[in-house]
Amino acid sequence: MNEEIIRLIQAYALSYQGLKHTETVWREPVIGFADAADPLFPALKEIIGPNHALPSDIVQGARTVIVFFLPFAANIVKSNIEGDESSRAWDYACIETNQLIGDLSQYLYEKLTEMGFKASQLPPTYNYDTEKLVSDWSHRSVAYIAGIGKFGINNMFITEKGCCGRLGSVITDLALTPTPRLEEEHCLYRKDGSCKKCLEKCVNDAFKLEKSRVVFDRYKCNEQIYEKIIPEYPIGLGDACGKCMCGVPCSLGIPGKVKNKT
Repeated sequence: MNEEIIRLIQAYALSYQGLKHTETVWREPVIGFADAADPLFPALKEIIGPNHALPSDIVQGARTVIVFFLPFAANIVKSNIEGDESSRAWDYACIETNQLIGDLSQYLYEKLTEMGFKASQLPPTYNYDTEKLVSDWSHRSVAYIAGIGKFGINNMFITEKGCCGRLGSVITDLALTPTPRLEEEHCLYRKDGSCKKCLEKCVNDAFKLEKSRVVFDRYKCNEQIYEKIIPEYPIGLGDACGKCMCGVPCSLGIPGKVKNKT
């Protein structure tokens, strides 16, 4: 059944540009599965905050969390390397990918319910406490549990297709085989203390390195995204940044293993 779910996600994601006539082009998605009873889910209440939901809080009798990462094409990433503000192509990619995640989640919900299973319809973003800036469902943390990548020191999530893209997840009471979690670090700094390019590329000083420990100021990061220049496009607001993700070794893949750039 895992393969059937993977096939549904891949086919929908790769046909979306033609279906919706988007400007954004995506590479093939990265897909994983987490056991809804994995002990790391309760741990997120301590790691992230007490309001972080368990899968069973959202879908009664939850058995699996399906996670998918939708990686941007290389030209979108390249467009966002220079300057202090996010590029138009990057803004469009973020907006259109959020729309894709919503539509794909709805598509999976319909397919799963047709099979007789329950499923969630989770928003791709904006599901967080605006004062504490803490999410009640972290797609990135769930993606880690689902075994599709590891965190970089900039808190971005590095998959086999890199970190430039967006994550979505669907909870279901269908039992699927969990994806084994990865042991090897993807972030070069976490691996051997090198790189740190993501910290250097932050345009609002949201990161500090203190005695080999990275300190992240989520309020400065949020300020760059939501309180500076926010362009208005016909399809929505360009409330994005992504500077720490673009033009770094993990933008398009695992450093040293980058492939499928286009």
